[in-house]
Amino acid sequence: MSQHTHHYSNGEITITWKPDTCIHSGICARGLIGVFDPRRKPWIDMSQAETQQIIDQVKKCPSGALSYNMNEEKV
Repeated sequence: MSQHTHHYSNGEITITWKPDTCIHSGICARGLIGVFDPRRKPWIDMSQAETQQIIDQVKKCPSGALSYNMNEEKV
């Protein structure tokens, strides 16, 4: 079975969301509704918070459906 993934970036970090892994606990939305709004398409808007706030919220995901990677600076 293939795993669908979606990627969202603000230039500093890229969030990966795996909908097949998501248990829809709502922790992301309740913690940072400006960024994670399931009523919106796309539901993740990285411009709505500082990078560290987003990282802190992603780390709270109980299923691991949300993860992040730091983007490398291009010289």
